[in-house]
Amino acid sequence: MRKKNLIFFGLLFLCLAANAQNKTFDPVEYVNPLMGTQSVHSLSNGNTYPAIARPWGMNFWTPQTGKMGDGWIYNYTAEKIRGFKQTHQPSPWMNDYGQFSIMPVTGKLAFTEDERASWFSHKAEIVKPHYYSVYLADFDVTTELTTTERAAHFQFTFPENEQSSIVIDAFDKGSHIKIIPSENKIIGYTTRNSGGVPTNFKNYFVLIFDKPFASNDTWHDKVLEKNKLELTDNHVGAVVGFKTKKGEKISVRVASSFISIEQAELNLTTELGKASFEQTVADSKKEWNKVLGKLTVEGGSEDQLRTFYSCLYRTACFPQKHYEKDATGKIIHYSPYNGKVLPGYMYAGTGFWDTFRALYPLLNLVYPSINKEMQEGLINDYKEGGFLPEWSSPGFRNVMVGNNSASVVSDAYMKGLRDYDINTLYEALLHGANNEGPMDAVGRKGAEYYNTLGYVPYDVKINENAARTLEYAYDDFAIWKLAKALKRPKKEINLFEKRMMNYKNVFNPKFGLMSGRNKDGSFPANFNPFKWGDAFTEGNSWHYSWSVFHDINGLIGLMGGEKTFVSKLDSVFTIPPVFDDSYYGSVIHEIREMQIMNMGQYAHGNQPIQHMIYLYNYAGQPWKTQYWSREVMNRLYKPTADGYCGDEDNGQTSAWYVFSAMGFYPVCPGTEEYVLGAPLFKKVTLELENGKKLIINAPNNSEDNKYVQELKWNNSTHTKNFINHFDVLKGGELNFDMSNTANQKRGTSASSYPYSYSTSK
Repeated sequence: MRKKNLIFFGLLFLCLAANAQNKTFDPVEYVNPLMGTQSVHSLSNGNTYPAIARPWGMNFWTPQTGKMGDGWIYNYTAEKIRGFKQTHQPSPWMNDYGQFSIMPVTGKLAFTEDERASWFSHKAEIVKPHYYSVYLADFDVTTELTTTERAAHFQFTFPENEQSSIVIDAFDKGSHIKIIPSENKIIGYTTRNSGGVPTNFKNYFVLIFDKPFASNDTWHDKVLEKNKLELTDNHVGAVVGFKTKKGEKISVRVASSFISIEQAELNLTTELGKASFEQTVADSKKEWNKVLGKLTVEGGSEDQLRTFYSCLYRTACFPQKHYEKDATGKIIHYSPYNGKVLPGYMYAGTGFWDTFRALYPLLNLVYPSINKEMQEGLINDYKEGGFLPEWSSPGFRNVMVGNNSASVVSDAYMKGLRDYDINTLYEALLHGANNEGPMDAVGRKGAEYYNTLGYVPYDVKINENAARTLEYAYDDFAIWKLAKALKRPKKEINLFEKRMMNYKNVFNPKFGLMSGRNKDGSFPANFNPFKWGDAFTEGNSWHYSWSVFHDINGLIGLMGGEKTFVSKLDSVFTIPPVFDDSYYGSVIHEIREMQIMNMGQYAHGNQPIQHMIYLYNYAGQPWKTQYWSREVMNRLYKPTADGYCGDEDNGQTSAWYVFSAMGFYPVCPGTEEYVLGAPLFKKVTLELENGKKLIINAPNNSEDNKYVQELKWNNSTHTKNFINHFDVLKGGELNFDMSNTANQKRGTSASSYPYSYSTSK
């Protein structure tokens, strides 16, 4: 009997093992699009919304809990849904454009956003990148939603009702609506935007229903126009009615275009065709799995897997495709710079101040073909706008500092992207580096001061001047790298090589930190390293003093050597989170997020300091990078509605996690190096676009085993504190031997340090 039991359980084990092996890897099921949605003005836990979309799709859709015009579209703590909104919003602070909504109601005809709002519960909500479902309790209606790149497919399940309705809201600031009963169709346009568009901007939309309308009404503001089929006014919408049976499903296909109604209809036909709702869901899921499946992680907890893939999902959201395909399949776009319809690619919805750091390097490693399209889009940005954007939404936006398009362009080319007009992009970099733009955040504000004095002065009424100086210096490094690769004239190369050292001009030797500097060369007498803003951007001197990505060795020299440098790095975590908010006049959310995280002055919720943890590698103490990278991953990221520690910002904060979980990070975009940390999982497999695989093994990894004892690259001991991008592209294995004690001998010699300009000559 015992022998038979052993045989039975043995066979059962083999069957279970076989089933496990045959099970298709389904990374999209680990994604929580609600991660980061529990945010308010005063405290950001991500400031995200659940984007139901295709990767980098032109249109996103999301349930709308906020009021029209409110950048906080969806808040996890909200009780009611007002509609299901097409959105292009990259951030609540930037707000939206190309927006309209659809909402089912039953019973009394309700069309204003307050009247049509319905209670809902997260317990009756399913949220995935490719599919959304929610029960609207006040109307006894279940709404389901899935998307393509430029279209969406809704399915509404109604109760038995004499008056079931679907409301279309084209929003205010100028809109148009037309009902075409003979075709079960509604068309219209919305103009509501938050800037960055020409005067002729419109987002045209078309909706086709699978059931004839029993009633047709339009409305404007709070006035219902019974049986009127067309309206143009400040704020218009439509309501179409149906008699429904219990459980009856009404399908609505929706698409939009920045070009015309005809193009919107073409987008609808080419992307949705006659596919069923279920087929569209399946197609979207397949596409997300293809994108997310480029990285397979194993050997972590359920929460770690959910966090990883939720972050990876965010990195594949922005920037959005701002191009369409005409009837011949030709790529065209509506230009947010000159209002014309022109050939070629265009992307929109990202701030390079955030995303140059890790998001674009991640694209160059994992999704280079997408970034090639983005580079081609940048060429069109320059041709049509006269400058490269630093924040696009969809055109130029006047926010943040720096000229970090230089980094985005240079890193792509230096990482091997080719077959696009790099010479025109280089021309754009030269133009942006030497001129002020049409607004403060385009080109270089203070360019004349920077190019003559070597810094942007503190006392010439140019805000955030030290931050500008530091970022311009790094951007000059990026241009220098590209200039050398393109074999530009020696005089030009030498100019940028000189300028990239301008970071030294805002180093305040009295404090051993970066600060503003007056036009006469003196440093302000009242300098306070804990003062946010002023000479810096959304941070203080303790955050920005590490922004010398290209010459950390030079920074170490300024600070007095490796021992002092490491001591200052340590101090970031040990100094209490004190702050001076007098520049802003109140505590901005970035300050509060630093204050409450119990990590001293380390402000991971904002971008300037996110690379700082990796700088221990440049001063002979890589084990501290290993410790702190693991601490940040475990403490500051969760797969929950409050899962981020500040603004997620278009994939940047997520890209930090994805890189760090793999065990390395691009401290200096524009170089070929990734600086090492410690992997989070026991195994990561990266499928490269060239068909090769990078396998990262750390079989001893655990919560306690966070330190690297030894690293082998393809079975050869690897003593460097970095790995090379082009070595990674060849494929191979990185084998980390992890332990619970730090190896204080590995990576301590100068020969193991990552790239610094000062030591590269």
